Amino acid sequence: MANPMWVERRSSMGSAPADKLCIHTATTRPLSIELGVDAYAAAGVAGITVWRDALSGRDPVAVGDRIRDAGLTPVSLCRGGFFVSPDAAARAVAVADNETAIREAAAIGVPMVVLVCGADPAVRLETARDQIVGGIEAVLPLAEELGVQLAIEPLHPMYADTRSAVNTMRSANDLTDRINHELVGVAVDVYHVWWDPQLEEQIERCGKRIFAFHVCDWRSPTRDLLTDRGLMGEGCIPIPQIRSWVEAAGFNGFNEVEVFSTEYWAQDQIGYIDRIVDAYGQHV
Repeated sequence: MANPMWVERRSSMGSAPADKLCIHTATTRPLSIELGVDAYAAAGVAGITVWRDALSGRDPVAVGDRIRDAGLTPVSLCRGGFFVSPDAAARAVAVADNETAIREAAAIGVPMVVLVCGADPAVRLETARDQIVGGIEAVLPLAEELGVQLAIEPLHPMYADTRSAVNTMRSANDLTDRINHELVGVAVDVYHVWWDPQLEEQIERCGKRIFAFHVCDWRSPTRDLLTDRGLMGEGCIPIPQIRSWVEAAGFNGFNEVEVFSTEYWAQDQIGYIDRIVDAYGQHV
């Protein structure tokens, strides 16, 4: 059920355009990328974000061709990052893996790689952020060569121990300021940032450095902090309001549906895609 707090406000903002709807392959994880591409296209979805596990055993060039042949726009590749470690050799492995992700993105024909930047409980957060900057700077020459953007995604603070030392829009903006490169920007995921009292201010600060916008909902109470995301309208996130802020900041890209849900993965995925399209039209 839609959160009644936001129904009136949403109606005053208008619905998100259908030609901006993108779905992540992780949202429909049980489907192969081939079946996902066909099902998204049949449902009238406009774009697709490819998760790297969906590429396993496949030629990225052929995957990109199949996406475009189906009439979909390849939007981004998820995910790179995980630059943080107390071990220098592990950090070097992470840099090499991110270079592989950049090459995969270029082969598919997507404009960006989304970065979940990494954290390690053995590394202080300040040091972790320095390592993230170093890792991004290490892969920038290849990103420049291939014309691939790098989108830093701030994650909810509940993931600050092992997934990301970048936990607010402010921290993401601070890192992009430090790196100061036109190919480095931010991915705004409402699941991770909706709670932030500085969100509107920091979105405005980010401006045209917003490279991606991800939507889903926060169920209350949530049953799992990773795999119980809701479809838009099932929780407490004011999605249309946040969309209005990113658009006011200059973002005009896709609204990417990224839902990790064991409940929805267990259902018929074709019917689920229809529900996604409906929820998008009503609540984004």
